[in-house]
Amino acid sequence: MALDLTGVELTTEAVRTDRLLLRPMHEDDVDAITRAFEDAEQQRWLTAPPSPYTRADAVRFVTEVAPAGRIAGTDLTCSIEADGEFVGAAGLHSLNTGRLGPEIGYWIASWARRRGYAAEAARALADWAIGHGAERVHLFTDVENTPSQAVARKAGFTQEGVVRRCLQYRDGTRTDALLFGRLAGE
Repeated sequence: MALDLTGVELTTEAVRTDRLLLRPMHEDDVDAITRAFEDAEQQRWLTAPPSPYTRADAVRFVTEVAPAGRIAGTDLTCSIEADGEFVGAAGLHSLNTGRLGPEIGYWIASWARRRGYAAEAARALADWAIGHGAERVHLFTDVENTPSQAVARKAGFTQEGVVRRCLQYRDGTRTDALLFGRLAGE
């Protein structure tokens, strides 16, 4: 079942939790994103960002890539704010095109880790998608990325299996991924 986005303006849509605001990215996020990607651990687990990640890369992501998905109605990429501070990013991708339903992705800057922000954001985005008609939401984690797997479980996702050579990193290597899913009603 496709999401029902009637009346939803994705270019401005924000999702709130008790502690977080998941909102459209804006240019004030550029320096924090650039700083976050100076962390080798951040770069290790993400498949898409260039390395080294420059301020120009962050500008392009914030002003072109993230808004393009919202405008096209395919993605809900968000900055995560806690107490008015940028702490990371999360998003729903393939809103109406994914065979497995929308896909969630997330990352938290090194200065904000271990506070439960990723799990809270992932749960909120899954709730948003299910609230708009998605029957399921899923996410992938590298089989070696145990922190991300813990986030998925804490956000209410169930590990469904291993997808072999699913993730491709920027250096061309492919790795196995764990597939996590959450169904409407769970």
